[in-house]
Amino acid sequence: MLEYMKKSFLTGVGLALRSKKEIEELARDFAEKGKLDREEGEKFFDEIMDKYDEAVEKLDRQVEKAVEKVLKKTDLTRQSDFNKLKKEIAEIKKLLVELKADKVHRDDK
Repeated sequence: MLEYMKKSFLTGVGLALRSKKEIEELARDFAEKGKLDREEGEKFFDEIMDKYDEAVEKLDRQVEKAVEKVLKKTDLTRQSDFNKLKKEIAEIKKLLVELKADKVHRDDK
């Protein structure tokens, strides 16, 4: 019965979409209703929390991949790329000002 409850509990991405507090409460309820002793209950709780953390990490990676895919398809610039370009433009402007000043200085001679 406990294995069936675990499998039912972990089915789908529903686990990752619940808050950590909800998962803790559900795990405790399952442990109590399953008439688990303290050691079994703690083991079950730890296992559920590990599965929760894994599911959240996996969901995060999938969301990141999906966002990256959308960005590539829509040809949008990432903030980091934009900041890099701004920095390069500022450096080019600085060089142009220096070149212009150097040219004016040479023309004055």
